[in-house]
Amino acid sequence: MNNPTLTATEFKKRIDDNLLRYYGTEPDQADLEQIYKCVITVARDEAVRKRLAFEKQVEEENGKQVYYMCMEFLLGRSLKNCVFSLFGEDLFAEVLSQYGLKPKDLYNLEPDAGLGNGGLGRLAACFMESMASRNYCATGHSICYELGMFKQKIVDGWQIELSDTWLPMGEVWLSPRLDEAVDVPLGGHIEESWENGRLVIHHYGADIIRATPYDLMIPGHDTEGVSRLRLWKATAKNPVNMSLFSQGDYIRAAEENTNAEMISKILYPPDNHTQGKSLRLRQQYFLVSAALQNIIKNHLANHGSLETLPDKVIIHINDTHPSLCIPELLRIFIDECGYGWDESWDIVKRTINYTNHTVMSEALETWGEATFRSILPRIFSIIHEINRRFCEEMFQRTNGDWDKISRMAILANNSVRMANLSVIGSNKVNGVSTLHSQILKDRVFKDFNDIYPEKFTNVTNGIDHRRWLCQSNPGLTDLLKECIGDGFVSDASKMSEFLKFQDDKQVTEALARIKRENKERFARFLKKEGCAVLPDPDTLLDVQVKRLHEYKRQLLNALHILSLYLDLKDNPNMEFQPRTFLFAAKAASGYYMAKRIIMLITSIAKLINNDPQVNQKLRVIFAENYRVTLAEYLMPAADVSEQISQAGTEASGTGNMKLMINGALTVGTLDGANVEIHREVGDENIFLFGLRTEEVADLYRRGYRPLDYYNSNPRIRRIIDTLRAGICGESFADIADSLTMDSRFADPYMNLADFESYRQIQSIIGNEYANDRDAWNKKSLINIAKAGFFSSDRSIRDYAEGIWDMKPVGDKK
Repeated sequence: MNNPTLTATEFKKRIDDNLLRYYGTEPDQADLEQIYKCVITVARDEAVRKRLAFEKQVEEENGKQVYYMCMEFLLGRSLKNCVFSLFGEDLFAEVLSQYGLKPKDLYNLEPDAGLGNGGLGRLAACFMESMASRNYCATGHSICYELGMFKQKIVDGWQIELSDTWLPMGEVWLSPRLDEAVDVPLGGHIEESWENGRLVIHHYGADIIRATPYDLMIPGHDTEGVSRLRLWKATAKNPVNMSLFSQGDYIRAAEENTNAEMISKILYPPDNHTQGKSLRLRQQYFLVSAALQNIIKNHLANHGSLETLPDKVIIHINDTHPSLCIPELLRIFIDECGYGWDESWDIVKRTINYTNHTVMSEALETWGEATFRSILPRIFSIIHEINRRFCEEMFQRTNGDWDKISRMAILANNSVRMANLSVIGSNKVNGVSTLHSQILKDRVFKDFNDIYPEKFTNVTNGIDHRRWLCQSNPGLTDLLKECIGDGFVSDASKMSEFLKFQDDKQVTEALARIKRENKERFARFLKKEGCAVLPDPDTLLDVQVKRLHEYKRQLLNALHILSLYLDLKDNPNMEFQPRTFLFAAKAASGYYMAKRIIMLITSIAKLINNDPQVNQKLRVIFAENYRVTLAEYLMPAADVSEQISQAGTEASGTGNMKLMINGALTVGTLDGANVEIHREVGDENIFLFGLRTEEVADLYRRGYRPLDYYNSNPRIRRIIDTLRAGICGESFADIADSLTMDSRFADPYMNLADFESYRQIQSIIGNEYANDRDAWNKKSLINIAKAGFFSSDRSIRDYAEGIWDMKPVGDKK
């Protein structure tokens, strides 16, 4: 840390003052939790002070601000990042030593802020840090969920969801802004009238939800930049119905507030039933309305006119969840500010940009018209008008091609299509990897690309390398500093200088030592977590860690492991590189097949780990409750990174980048950002297998019959038959049938088509690791050196230059 914001003396004095102010105690009487909260209060207040100064500089330069809208921000723990960015580890350790503590004593006390599900939320968190570190003024908007997604527990192989209560020890980071609270209407009905020559909307019978913001600061590294994450909490405007309360009907008296609080109770309620879908839609509008009211109020206070909004404000919607920004911003302009439609629509389209994160048709969000209209009557009427005008325009531009227009329409087949709304109402639309962006143009949004080719662009995802390398892997970070200096901490592109050490055996052997130490550290972490089976640091550690979904093909990995087990049982003395396979993944609570795949993995693990004939060569671990903190220990320890989604299904991935920057070698398909990883490292430093995107499409066109692979490949047949026969007393005939039934719905992600290619590349991996460790270590070094491209700093620069037209604060160019 070059410029700590406080001296050690100042830091300690502020902690002592906080102990006295908030707990009425002296330092020698304070307990660990009190010190922890007072330390965080110092860090929080220092970040707030820097943010205020940063905003003042933006105003002086008449600069832009970006508002990043996302339903989730998977932050993990914040204290270590704040220490790294504001004070430095050495100064922090010096201060804590005066209380008889070490930094890890406080780090381990902090819960993960589980305000996200997976890659989408983690990407948003990385972007907030990078925007601050690169001096872009940013505010993220999301919901202040009382509970994170869930804590995962595996009981008899089945995933159980437990409440993830992060606020009791995490809310100390939050600064309540009661002065910024706004009201959000839900439900009711609208009536229109003409008054003084303009249309006036009257909204009757709505439930009024009070939205109160809580701010969390994310400081940049060695810079004045600080990002603000504004989290909105829901309550009823009138928490208690006093009439019912006076009659003694206490439960109904509080019912309105209970229903309102449910909006910010939990991230992503299950949507496999009507109530869950309704709650999700209420959550999305609650976030969007509260945020936009706040943004418009602040813009008017600073600039006086909404005509300047596109020049001073960028609203970026991350996936379709915040796409209601488009009609809500129109509503504010028309209903509250008196603007006409054409002028409002022009400003909206120049202000909002949209990042798409999926090519999966089922993940392109839609709502039933009836549900949408009942919850958001005014927004539905605005969307209806957007759709009417758009279809009229397309009728002229396509010479009446109604098939094309129906595919592009927002309203069709009694559904509201949020992806189409997002494209129509945005200035720019980007995918998150080269392949993904091309698929958007060629397939998902082809009709739109035909009409608006200038709309579409690409920004490949990135990761916060300061968290995922510098903070998570201190051993590797120290080696990099020793070899190339510390410039890479601020500028990840300088990691390429590490390439000149690829033939330096002393450096590659140091890499191997660091990797082993990280495996030992990870094993100790898992032991504290209560994991019964631990990775052997002398084995090849092969990891697949990501959300559990069929397209990500954890099932293909499991089938291969079962194949290895059967081979070892047939020939216990076969030449075999000992290997630990580790999975970590949460399945959505309503996703039955994903849960069955978890049960299959844990059953295979039970079978193998309890078999003395093979468990010295093969080990399988399913690590419970995957989250940011677990990943921070896991990523530096991994040797092999499993990125094996079916080609053409993964938008990007960021776990592949985190593993790469820590020296793991990728085994994967040419899917998502694997394409860019391959481009960076070359054929020799990645293990590719499987059908390419165009080959997948061709096989679907010709008619994919997975049963043919079952009939023609004895190995596949044996694996499938083993599933049917059962593993550790549990039959997996349902999974076997899903792979081999004589139906066009069988094996939708082509596990069997790619199995033999995958098995062969896995054999190559084992042989290379066993027989030429020097070459392996060299490949690891090359991956590390080439990972600089995947810093989220580069992603943010691409957004700023290619989409936002925004310069960093202090940039005089």
